[in-house]
Amino acid sequence: MTDSAAKSAQRGNSQRGNSQRGNTQRGRPGYDLDSLLHTAVKVFHERGYDGTSMEDLAKRLGITKSAIYYHVPSKQELLRLSVDRALDALFAVMDEPESVTGPAIDRLHHVVWRSVEVLVDELPFVTLLLRVRGNSKVERQALARRREFDHHVGELVAEAEREGSLRLDVDPALTSRLLFGMVNSLIEWYRPRHGLSKNEIADAVTKIAFDGLRRPAT
Repeated sequence: MTDSAAKSAQRGNSQRGNSQRGNTQRGRPGYDLDSLLHTAVKVFHERGYDGTSMEDLAKRLGITKSAIYYHVPSKQELLRLSVDRALDALFAVMDEPESVTGPAIDRLHHVVWRSVEVLVDELPFVTLLLRVRGNSKVERQALARRREFDHHVGELVAEAEREGSLRLDVDPALTSRLLFGMVNSLIEWYRPRHGLSKNEIADAVTKIAFDGLRRPAT
């Protein structure tokens, strides 16, 4: 191997080593975006969004503020990414085949079941979403998307009623609110590792809801 080729190989090995070390550093807890979001949401719950500073987040993560700014430009962007994570998961449920085809009552059942699973899987993010009050542009956008999701659910309820699957003595809009009022109440009491799986919770919610909603056979 010539001196030039040897030096080139050494430079390549050095660059690969630096790249691997850099990737490892960015992947350490507190440095990757996912870890940052989980920590930010936890601190938002503890201190409130308005009461949390970037300095608070940096101290909790054990990194500098500049390391946070490497991933996001502002605290508001952390909020947006966090609530969008919950909203995107909920809207993805609406695109699943079981939510799109078949009798409306079955699609509604699927949406409620899967929404429970999303809440359990993304509990900190859904909790944050349900507690925003529209005090900023990001929060108002989140509330608008929530209303859009609620509207889709309301349409499913109305369609199931038109098909004759639901009892006729309950207003569809009220049915939709009550359904997701029950689902959303999980954020107040559900905690992981309490012995209940997400399937058990989804089964209980849908049984309680749909046994009462289905129109009695004549």
